[in-house]
Amino acid sequence: MRNPSFISRSSQYLLAFGLIALVTAILFTLRDALDTTLVALLYLMPLGLITAYWGLGPGITSALATFLTFNYFFIQPYYTFAVHRPTDVVILVIFLIVAIVISQLVGRMQAGLTAATAREREATQLYELSAALAGLHDGQTIAEILAKQVQDVSQGEAVELNITGAQSFAFRLPESHQPVRPPEWVVPIQAARGVLGEIRLWRAASAITSSEKRLLQTFASQGALALERARLAQAESRARVLEESDRLKSAILSSVSHELRTPLSTIKAAASSLRSNDVSWDSAARPELIAAIDDEADHLNMLVGNLLDMSRIESGVLKPKREWNILPEIVGSVLARMKHLAEEHRIEVDVPESLPLMPVDYVQMEQVFTNLVSNSVKYAPEKSVILVRAFVEDESIHVVVSNQGPQVPQEHLERIFDKFFRLTAADRVTGTGLGLSICKGIIEAHGGRLWAENVPDGLAFNFTLPLIWEGISPPNLPMDSETE
Repeated sequence: MRNPSFISRSSQYLLAFGLIALVTAILFTLRDALDTTLVALLYLMPLGLITAYWGLGPGITSALATFLTFNYFFIQPYYTFAVHRPTDVVILVIFLIVAIVISQLVGRMQAGLTAATAREREATQLYELSAALAGLHDGQTIAEILAKQVQDVSQGEAVELNITGAQSFAFRLPESHQPVRPPEWVVPIQAARGVLGEIRLWRAASAITSSEKRLLQTFASQGALALERARLAQAESRARVLEESDRLKSAILSSVSHELRTPLSTIKAAASSLRSNDVSWDSAARPELIAAIDDEADHLNMLVGNLLDMSRIESGVLKPKREWNILPEIVGSVLARMKHLAEEHRIEVDVPESLPLMPVDYVQMEQVFTNLVSNSVKYAPEKSVILVRAFVEDESIHVVVSNQGPQVPQEHLERIFDKFFRLTAADRVTGTGLGLSICKGIIEAHGGRLWAENVPDGLAFNFTLPLIWEGISPPNLPMDSETE
């Protein structure tokens, strides 16, 4: 079987001889009308074209063939290679020298242009690869892009990338077919800290040239840099996550241990007093101690509930059990339970009984109101007013819980819903710092929105909840028989 490159090269020589024969035939028909010097000049034009299009070899060969045809057909005596006049000898010698020089100059120019074009193509391919790999931090994606670039450049039958390390994997193109023979070329993906893998290339059609090898080795170096960068970024991300996890653990332990210690101390002191003989069963202090135990137990229950709710929100398993509920009943239940906690404040309620039913989880909405009112009690001064207001706005219920506590700087209004974030009165206010985060998670799980805003006399928490649930509007409230 003949080499395809040999066949292509032979065709170039045949085309060159064919063009010289055509030009010779045309000039032969005009031989009587043309001067010998003009014929020599006209012969130089096809020589330049042959060298420019088919290379230096066909150009030099065509120059020798043209020298012979010029001597045979256009130098007297015709149809012989003998030369009788000295001027004709000079013309022939000069023609041969000029023809060869032109062929060499054009050939070198063409070779230089070809090399420049190849370098430009390589630079473009390297730029495209660098741009595609820039900013990537996933080894699979990097291997996929690198394999596609190698496949495009080499026009190979198949490409395989083997990545080694803690997360070893292989990527193949095409995925459906892989040759059973050994690859024609293997290049390691070498980084500063060792070999990260290798590129395996199958291409049986033609041998891999030195320029292709150089380009593919550069591709391997670019891929090694990208993989190394991705591994460093992953290591940095893991270190940052671990650092943040340690910080959060420290914050949780510090906050929870302090918050749990206070009610436990109260419960322990009250229980010890009741157990001892210091307090008789008919003493007036006995109901107060029992009430203290009951209140602090509720406080502990709320703290544990907040921690559990926060873990459910972060894991994405907080799913509201939505039913049609009456908002005034939810608010009344929460305020009745918080009567002792809020006894130093004046709570005003503007929640009309005529509000439509709301598609909410009753227990979770109780948690929202409990946390918002508890936050207002913590930060608002004693004897100040805490207002709970609700009204219909478009197809939603808009709820406002406002207090006369300190305002929050505008740039921190969003951050107060972050876990463990505190801005004011942190030295005198207890709590885990999870209440507002839990409220935000519950409201958003219901399809609503929660935000805070500064009002002239303090701070207000706003949230909206849609009244339409699964395309169904709120049902009508049952009317009391006395109002019918």
